Amino acid sequence: MSPDHPPGLDLDRLRGLLDRERPGLVTGPLSGRLIEGGRSNLTYAVTDGTARWVVRRPPLGHVLATAHDMKREHRVISALHPTDVPVPRPVLLCEDEEVLGAPFYVMEFVEGTPYRTAEQLAPLGPERTRAAVLNLVDTLVGLHAVDPAEAGLADFGRPEGFLDRQLRRWAKQLDASRNRDLAGIDELHATLGRELPRSPAPTVVHGDYRLDNVLIGGDNDEIRAILDWEMSTLGDPLTDLGLLAMYSSPLGMPDSPVSTTAQAPGHPAPAELIERYAARSGRDVSAVAWYTAFAWFKLAVILEGIHYRYTLGQTVGRGFDRIGDLVPVFIEHGLTTLQEG
Repeated sequence: MSPDHPPGLDLDRLRGLLDRERPGLVTGPLSGRLIEGGRSNLTYAVTDGTARWVVRRPPLGHVLATAHDMKREHRVISALHPTDVPVPRPVLLCEDEEVLGAPFYVMEFVEGTPYRTAEQLAPLGPERTRAAVLNLVDTLVGLHAVDPAEAGLADFGRPEGFLDRQLRRWAKQLDASRNRDLAGIDELHATLGRELPRSPAPTVVHGDYRLDNVLIGGDNDEIRAILDWEMSTLGDPLTDLGLLAMYSSPLGMPDSPVSTTAQAPGHPAPAELIERYAARSGRDVSAVAWYTAFAWFKLAVILEGIHYRYTLGQTVGRGFDRIGDLVPVFIEHGLTTLQEG
């Protein structure tokens, strides 16, 4: 780790806060580095040479309206840590913007690997890959088994009308980035609206549950921690299942800038993941095609937003020039999923 202060992380001020709030926790000079791979919030690994921690804060130049994200993330991992759901141990929440320029929280550092691509999974081999992905399903079942009230999360969201609000939210996002014709996207949105399923009892929903948002490690490739809780809320648990099924489906596009792990040898097919979830959770998953199609729609909207910002010159980097070509693929997958049920 570099002893320099990474952007957005004043290590002297952080040390002062930790010494005041957690006396004796830090035993030496702090150094830190930015952990790559985060999408919106920034994640840093910090060490005193003996122990390690993780600091999560909003992106540089964030607006005050998003400051509550850190509090929500800290709240949900604090509530889930005493349960069987694997989350990092929270250390503290700081809402004083004088320390780092934005609210942030500190949690324990958990050893493990986030597998983002089929290529990264390949060295595990088919048997270990299969076991890891099935364990991902079992861990999701465990998350959805937590009683929100018992965990102190009874007011963590508004489950009534959850699916309708989600659909309207992402349609609004789409309208904000429309600058070209996208064949089929309005049909996909309209069909989802007409066939809105009836939600089961609400649970804590992760909101972005997939293989690269968990850390896998240990001799048994166990899931050691679920990360990135910024989209978590109370809502329909099958939205998590639909998203997991979507990310477990082959895109059929070689060298895609957005990849799934589906092509890794040994990776279970979405149908097997859905069947395992149903068997272990006891939930009715007969409407899972809707939830999977909704996941395709949601990702199509996200990718179109990225493409729109790219056309305006607001997004630079490798692969962004090809994001726009992916959007019709996601739309087609969504329509096909609904048609085939």
